[in-house]
Amino acid sequence: MCCNGGKVSLPQVNAPQELLNIFLDPSAEGNHFRKHIRGYNHVFSFTSCGVHIDEQLASANHDIYTFRAQGSMYHSIGGFYPDQGTRPRFLQLYIYDTDQELQNRTLENTQLHESLVLKLQQLLHRYNPFIHVVHQLAQRLDVQECSLVIRERPANQPQYSLPTALQVAAIIVGDDIETIVRGRDIKVQTHTGNLRRIQEFVGYYDPLQYPLLFPFGTHGWDINTRTQRGNKVSCRTYYSYMLQIHPNDHSTVLQAGRLFQQYVVDNYVKMETGKLRWVRQRQKELRAELYQGLQDALHTEENNAENVSRRTILPSSFMGSHREMTQRYEDGMAIVLKEGKPDIFLIMTCNPSWSEIASELSPTQTPQDRPDLTTRIFRAKFEQLKQDVITKGVLGKVKSYIYVTEFQKRGLPHVHMLLILENNDELSDLDQYDSLVRAKIPCKETKPHLHEAVLRHMIHGPCGTLNQSSPCMKNGQCKCNYSKEFIPETRRGDDSYPQYRRRFDAPIPFNQNVTIDNRWVVPYNSWLLLKYNCHINVEICSNIKSIKYLYKYCYKGPDRVAMEVHRSSHYDKVQ
Repeated sequence: MCCNGGKVSLPQVNAPQELLNIFLDPSAEGNHFRKHIRGYNHVFSFTSCGVHIDEQLASANHDIYTFRAQGSMYHSIGGFYPDQGTRPRFLQLYIYDTDQELQNRTLENTQLHESLVLKLQQLLHRYNPFIHVVHQLAQRLDVQECSLVIRERPANQPQYSLPTALQVAAIIVGDDIETIVRGRDIKVQTHTGNLRRIQEFVGYYDPLQYPLLFPFGTHGWDINTRTQRGNKVSCRTYYSYMLQIHPNDHSTVLQAGRLFQQYVVDNYVKMETGKLRWVRQRQKELRAELYQGLQDALHTEENNAENVSRRTILPSSFMGSHREMTQRYEDGMAIVLKEGKPDIFLIMTCNPSWSEIASELSPTQTPQDRPDLTTRIFRAKFEQLKQDVITKGVLGKVKSYIYVTEFQKRGLPHVHMLLILENNDELSDLDQYDSLVRAKIPCKETKPHLHEAVLRHMIHGPCGTLNQSSPCMKNGQCKCNYSKEFIPETRRGDDSYPQYRRRFDAPIPFNQNVTIDNRWVVPYNSWLLLKYNCHINVEICSNIKSIKYLYKYCYKGPDRVAMEVHRSSHYDKVQ
């Protein structure tokens, strides 16, 4: 995944040691910088970022920070001078009223420390080639007659060489023929009525928006990006390589925390935009004419002819398209029709305290600062879980299974999986239920490790009267119906799951103010819980209602990332 099987080798993106010291500063000022790093980057950006952000998740006061963008994401650049009555912003801060540059930057965000803004400003003025050119422009007496041409990286420039001021931009006076705009260069003028859109497939897209991540003005991916061997590199391959952990890494990218989240989302949108452009330009190869546009419109009860126009067809190979989601859902329904209803419903959630994650974090980082790391470790753990459950059959011999990967609002990946067992291993006896799934707090003296794991990962809430502000509370009640009732023996329930044995035991302390008992335990399998040390909810599907989870998670899930459908060897292709 990281280097395309050894075919991709790109130079590392470095940063000056003074800047790395700020990123890794363990003091109170360093903590402030990491908490407001997006604000610090914002006041030094050359371009504005147009995006609708979920402010509830991106709030600085939120316990778990998650950057989630909704809709399109784009960068824009304006003229040299602000409009009448407005203060300078972005590129204008480097040109307009340079004597008050520091004060103008602090006005952008009053939460930023002026001393830290000054330190970053001095560092970028020393190293960034884009700033060198802009400062030359600001000192010209004929600046009103000048334009700034931001250069795209030439195709023959070595990938490993840092850009210089002469390469990244040029100053045009009047109609200077020698520095005429060509190709994907962009011309910035003194006054412009509208903002100019920066195309996402140009190399200066990243350094203009993220000067703290690319202090040397290092170009990002463009269509001319090649490996050191001269091979062309796709956008996805480039950023897969960039986001890996490299030895002797002196980059600020993986140390940027909240700004790193924005950078990842921004470039994911860039990749998706490239895929959509590819689909739009290759409708003939996709044989889009076979989709009957007029009949499709009539089937959707569209009677206004003005709304029926030329459409771009997203094929089922495009992840997240309507056809792809419908295909996955219909495959899942066909498997249930062929193999029978699911027998086990399993949920696995990433544990940010896994040693594989904690060992890779720097002293100033938390798991939320490295979503790339948590996702990779979770994928490796889940592949191991599939090996245990599917191949080794620790829950029974599996003939078909379906799963979907999602991300919680707190940013942790988790999987919903449905398992269909072989006929000889189907669970029909209540004693089999008890041997596979438990809903009790183990004895601390006889099973200390299992006792600790259950208290850490498998306790719901508490909610209700114990905690009205719990996320599971809806209209004054727990939407998961906790706490459960005490039940002396397991019995079949009326809904999708059995009612597991929850005997009355003495309550034990959960935290300083709350005591809990078996009513708050989420059903689990002891072997899986001890091995993977994370939240693994195992439920037995005793009713056909469990098929509704296919529809909910595999077709209607808003945060759905991927779904895999696996058939048994004797399964025939569904028409």
